[in-house]
Amino acid sequence: MRVVVDENMCEANGFCESLAADIFELGDQDVVQIADGPVPPDREIDVRAAVEQCPRAALRLTD
Repeated sequence: MRVVVDENMCEANGFCESLAADIFELGDQDVVQIADGPVPPDREIDVRAAVEQCPRAALRLTD
């Protein structure tokens, strides 16, 4: 599983970073940066929560 961000939708409000700071990081250009590679299995619950609760629906999961 991987997570991707729609940079046009992201408001960089930091909610995802507060749930999984090791996966999401607010970048310099007010767009969240995502760690490279697949989401580690032990982080999937928090990443799914971040995706589901993103206020702008800017995050999505891929296989």
